[in-house]
Amino acid sequence: MGTPDFAVPALKRLIEAGLTPVAVVTQPDKPVGRKQKIKPGPVAAVAHEHNIPVLQPTKLRTGEFARELAEFKPDLFITAAYGRILPPDVLAVPRLGALNIHGSLLPRHRGASPVHASIIAGDAETGITIMVMDEGMDTGDILLQRAIPIETADDAGTLMDKLAELGADLILPAIEGLLDGSIQPKRQNPDEATVTSLLTRKDGEIDWNKPAQEVFDFVRGSNPWPGAYTYCDEKRLKVFLTRVVSTEENADNGDSGWEPGTITACTSEGIQVACGSGTLELLEIQTEAGRRMSCSDCAHNYRLGTPLGGN
Repeated sequence: MGTPDFAVPALKRLIEAGLTPVAVVTQPDKPVGRKQKIKPGPVAAVAHEHNIPVLQPTKLRTGEFARELAEFKPDLFITAAYGRILPPDVLAVPRLGALNIHGSLLPRHRGASPVHASIIAGDAETGITIMVMDEGMDTGDILLQRAIPIETADDAGTLMDKLAELGADLILPAIEGLLDGSIQPKRQNPDEATVTSLLTRKDGEIDWNKPAQEVFDFVRGSNPWPGAYTYCDEKRLKVFLTRVVSTEENADNGDSGWEPGTITACTSEGIQVACGSGTLELLEIQTEAGRRMSCSDCAHNYRLGTPLGGN
């Protein structure tokens, strides 16, 4: 069970190992592109390539979906970014239960956006958790975990790709450990739990009142979705790449009286902006009517003292 690219490596790994699923469950196909043509999602596309039956239910809680799944007589469910909560009657279908490939080190960052949240929170590391599913939101027992560092150059897209491959690496050992009893599920500590929510486009707006390091992490964690942005002269300005110039209040945004969100310098490399503390340099941006470009090519179009945000 899965929908986006994140789930594809695990599905392929199962197929390569001779554990081809008896069926694949994914969200309904959606229109994409300017012409809004209906196109299968990444998981559905792989399933079609391997002639695996594809189920795309619109409703999960009517009882009909559970009955349809039961006809396949599944031993085990494997889920990865399916995007919907499975009701109790569905979870009860497989003989051995259900495993979920989750993109964080549970119980930290439960919920819909763990990869984005780990970067935005400034975490030094994240990882994959293979968990036994229960009726809660990522609250089930942990079967297997592996951590990886979050690199400074990572954004949500690159980190998602790394974790997708890591999930594929772990799913076969997790299944083997479950079957032979060599891995014992471990309860999560609810006191250490944090919860993430589904991100919408409006969640990408930059808050310049935060410290420069936090804004830097926010931009990385919001790329490619929902996409970090601010406003300049009441027009949306997308921000793709930044660097921290200073993490402490300095003469630019402290003693000189610059308000957070104010352009403090336009250099040959980029556009420097005052934050709640410290200074951030914009390196790649895109205006409403323009294309993505390096700030070294457009910094001359921006004026010292121009406020950003606050639309």
